[in-house]
Amino acid sequence: MTQRPLKLGMVGGGEGAFIGAVHRMAARLDGAWELTAGCLSSTPEKAARSAEALGLSRSYASYEEMAQAEAGRDDGIDAVSIVTPNHMHIPVARAFLKAGIHVICDKPLTTDLETALAFAEDCKHYTARFFLTHNYTGSPMVRQARDMVAKGHLGQIRLIHVEYLQDWLAAPADPDNVQAAWRTDPGRTGGGGAIADIGTHAFNLASFVTGEVPLALSADLGAFVEGRQVNDNGAVLMRYASGARGTLLASQVATGTENRLNLRIHGDAGGLFWSQETPNELIFTQLNGVEQRITRGGAGAGPAANAVSRIPAGHPEGYLEAFATLYREAAEDILSDGSNRADTSQGLKQAVEGMRFIDACLKSSSANAAWRDL
Repeated sequence: MTQRPLKLGMVGGGEGAFIGAVHRMAARLDGAWELTAGCLSSTPEKAARSAEALGLSRSYASYEEMAQAEAGRDDGIDAVSIVTPNHMHIPVARAFLKAGIHVICDKPLTTDLETALAFAEDCKHYTARFFLTHNYTGSPMVRQARDMVAKGHLGQIRLIHVEYLQDWLAAPADPDNVQAAWRTDPGRTGGGGAIADIGTHAFNLASFVTGEVPLALSADLGAFVEGRQVNDNGAVLMRYASGARGTLLASQVATGTENRLNLRIHGDAGGLFWSQETPNELIFTQLNGVEQRITRGGAGAGPAANAVSRIPAGHPEGYLEAFATLYREAAEDILSDGSNRADTSQGLKQAVEGMRFIDACLKSSSANAAWRDL
């Protein structure tokens, strides 16, 4: 797979953070990366404590200092993982890309479309590469679904339905909950709320599997929790160039759900169903046929799924392994100097598409769900 473990840096993800630990575990899983440097918090004392807890010897007080210092070292990092709140993604990414260091960035790209478009223009002048981590796209059964759609097993796609339902913000957030604090702060999220936090996952998953991005959408967003300044629930209708129609639901107040990301795709010849909570199976039904259950590592799984499966059938793989696939593919791309970039790898194009989706949803909802072009 890789010739050597690449050196990884991290910005964000210190004590109290959730996603930073996930990225660190995923990066280590296939032996493709070794964490060697970090600026794990915007607070120097917290950054130092976090680095010490991880046994990280190279700890920096600022990401600017880190980018310059690591670029000047013979043993400097090959890439940086950005796991900060949304408003810091682009400033950090720009600093490292300018220094010639590859970037692996959590979603969404930033807080607003204009900033995203300006960053995309800047990236034309950088030689270092940008990778986007929508982790669910690394799941073997998602890869299976994508392959089946591309090979025409569903025929002409008619309906694309995706939902991402949670209930962890169904009540006013605990002020001591770091994750809730920044996710409900419009200054750090850009005001995107649930549609940006989890709606972008649903949007990206549907586009990844079908190969289609909506031409236009109509969105109804709102906040059920009193005093909340960002949306915590949204429903979106989507129209595609192929003639397909879609729906997207994103809610963080759907009581009784934990992390229910479901995708249904229906064509004129068959349909597929995949759920993140049971990620090792894919349900496929041909028109007038019986329901088929395809399992990860099982007889029905094809090369696209098997290529990203790590253990035998019946042993569950899930969230961390899907993330690890994205890190492994980024490593393979970097080691090949871009000549071995997987067609499943996502980058700036998908990052901007996600921002167009958020922007269109916010503008549509503010205009009483008027249709907006993407």
